[in-house]
Amino acid sequence: MKILITGASGLIGRELQTSFTEKGYEMMLATRSDPKKPNEIQWATKEGFASEDLKRLEGLDAVVHLAGENISGFRWTDEKKRAIRDSRVLGTRCVVEALSKLENRPRTLISASGIIYGDRGDEILTEESSIGNTFLSELAKDWEAEAELAGELGIRVAMLRIGPVLAKEGGALAAMLTPFSLGLGGAAGSGKQWMSWIALSDLIAVINFVLEKETLRGAINTVSPNPVTNEEFTKTLGGVLSRPTILSLPEFAVRLMFGEMGEALLLSSARVVPKRLEDAGFEFVFPHLKPALEHALNPKDK
Repeated sequence: MKILITGASGLIGRELQTSFTEKGYEMMLATRSDPKKPNEIQWATKEGFASEDLKRLEGLDAVVHLAGENISGFRWTDEKKRAIRDSRVLGTRCVVEALSKLENRPRTLISASGIIYGDRGDEILTEESSIGNTFLSELAKDWEAEAELAGELGIRVAMLRIGPVLAKEGGALAAMLTPFSLGLGGAAGSGKQWMSWIALSDLIAVINFVLEKETLRGAINTVSPNPVTNEEFTKTLGGVLSRPTILSLPEFAVRLMFGEMGEALLLSSARVVPKRLEDAGFEFVFPHLKPALEHALNPKDK
């Protein structure tokens, strides 16, 4: 199988390359810098691929589109929100436009997406649930709309609504490790808000599963079947690290320190379940939080 990966240098992309190598797949890696390897091809979020490079995309079996600006770790200024949006919406548009110019188009486009449902309290959310009205919800809606246009080209499109990924090398968990390791971790706000997470290894398995399961298309919640509250996540992580979690961060402090980003990522509640994956027969290796955290932090021990 010949597969193009965008965002190949990110946390998910690096792990996916390892998986594809083990499977013997041929990979092409889209890079924003000057290509340094024979299988790298340059692209830009707004400009896409150079016309002279399009011939190198002929004969792809699939595209896994992961590229996107990091959404965490900073306050969302108007400029940052624009960069986040452009990297996903315009970046996906450029990928689909490139595919439209090919004579031999890939059969499948798997595009990353995000939790699209907004702040929903205790409501259990499936792929059939309504979309929220937050910045992230609107972003994911427009992001998915661009990916869906590939369907008009005869390409199967699957959009993975990915929750926070558990890995010590990056993402939300990596940002938590320092304060939690120092005994400074604690619940945010009430702690009752739901978190829908996924182990990195399960996410990679989902991508492979969707590649091979040609009946799967459309939106797919890519989260563990067992979401937890912020309080439960906090206590479990503290237990795995053998550190206390007695401190807490009140809602007003979250808003003061992190603004809209903190409200969206730390205080919002989304109790998302992977209904379509489970209906299709996908089996999670890490459906529960404690083993997932133990594996993420000490993978060689598990």
